[in-house]
Amino acid sequence: MVILAQVKDAPLSRAHLILDVAKAASSHLELSDVLESLIVALKPVIRFNAIAVSVIEGEYGRLHALHFERVGRNPGESVESLIARIASESHSSPSPIKQRLKDHHISVVASSLEPYICADLLSQKRFPLDEKMLEYGIRSYLSLPLMKNGALLGAVDFHSFEPHRFEPEEVQLLQGISEIVSIAVSNALAFEEIRALKEQLQAENRILQDEIVQRSIYEEIVGSSEALRSVLTAIDRVAPTDSTVLITGETGTGKELIAHAIHRRSPRSERALVKVNCAALPAELIASELFGHERGAFTGALQQRIGRFETAHGGTIFLDEIAELTPEMQIALLRVLQEREFERVGGNRTIHTDVRVITAANRDLRREVSEGRFRSDLYYRLNVFPIHSPSLKERREDIPILVDYFISRFATRMGKHIRQVDRRTLEAMQRYSWPGNIRELQNVIERGVILADSEVFRLEPGTLPDESLAGSEPPMRESTNEGTDPQAEIETVLKATRGRISGPNGAAARLGIPASTLESRIKALGINKHQFRR
Repeated sequence: MVILAQVKDAPLSRAHLILDVAKAASSHLELSDVLESLIVALKPVIRFNAIAVSVIEGEYGRLHALHFERVGRNPGESVESLIARIASESHSSPSPIKQRLKDHHISVVASSLEPYICADLLSQKRFPLDEKMLEYGIRSYLSLPLMKNGALLGAVDFHSFEPHRFEPEEVQLLQGISEIVSIAVSNALAFEEIRALKEQLQAENRILQDEIVQRSIYEEIVGSSEALRSVLTAIDRVAPTDSTVLITGETGTGKELIAHAIHRRSPRSERALVKVNCAALPAELIASELFGHERGAFTGALQQRIGRFETAHGGTIFLDEIAELTPEMQIALLRVLQEREFERVGGNRTIHTDVRVITAANRDLRREVSEGRFRSDLYYRLNVFPIHSPSLKERREDIPILVDYFISRFATRMGKHIRQVDRRTLEAMQRYSWPGNIRELQNVIERGVILADSEVFRLEPGTLPDESLAGSEPPMRESTNEGTDPQAEIETVLKATRGRISGPNGAAARLGIPASTLESRIKALGINKHQFRR
């Protein structure tokens, strides 16, 4: 992120120069802007062709900024894009962004805390980065330590296309302003880190808000069947680990719910669970969605965007419908799983991520592998700990529990009072095959609660294709006196409710039948319901 410039000699006092450098360094927060302003301030007294900043990150030295005068920077162009363009125009590979300290000249600065001068790269090559500099025409450079609170932060380098460019007096002058540069670079890096954390927090907040809006009422795993107990045991065993989990099962069996349960019981539960449905994203956008993109990476990329893997750093990412990934994306995902690193679309900077990966598939991945549609190495990497989510027909004994659970939740939300389930309805629901599994059961019960107008839950005839409710009317509640006339009983109840049919206190609720059924019987028996309203 540095702009290079040819520098002209000009008489400036040391004090005046230090003042100009201080003003330039303190007037910006972006590292690129800081370095550009430094070039303007130093330009009149020191001749150099490039400036760079490298920062120590553990055992690595990362190049934060590098720019050459023979390739001008476009407005808004990122460092990574610029380096890639330099490589393209000079027919060579991009400059390395990150290297081990032992392979970087910053190691010499770190050991001595003194300036390091390479007078001529043709005869003084020592590091892999030196070879790359030669490819770009650099012949000599000066590296000065950047100190922060007595500790080495990194180095600022001045490059020249000429050998033996940096004279002792220039080195001494640059040493004198290195402390100011160190403060400016430190502030810029802190600003960069704060901005990255802010972006990640905003992305996590968006995901959590979407989750609150879209979350199903089915928040807990409900049931006591042997098949479900097996799933719960598997969740308890794998949740405390960081192992990759592959959840298989039919559509609508609650695979996402299992992923939630694993995340909530894991050490990562305080961070976000980021969900991605691979089948819902166009193939050309999924790379940007997963890994993010740089500004200008493609048409419509008006600003930088961090991807789901970057957002999930420190947490968990759930990739649903994993079988829908293209071959190219399968390779990219395999790299993330193995190396824990990726690049944004259109970027050249390697981003390291600490993410727990949970995937799900409703297709047989082994068959997909055998038929050549899914990579075998990725399958084995995903299938570290498989969990099968049983279909509803594999756990029919859980249906009554699920029915009560869903009725309670929906009735509470809709302000209705449903105290029991009609026996025929429950029997029909247990006989039904439920091809849509729990999701279908949930939707059927929601519709039933919406239509319910009594304290007894019933499904209307024809609701379930395979059930026996069609053509059979649910009987009225048994009379207390044997042989009671149905017409007399209806009229007695209508009199007590003053002709009110529906509602919690209506005649239908008192008789324990749907309001539509009572209306039909009133019509069939020729009862005038309006007379009871007087």
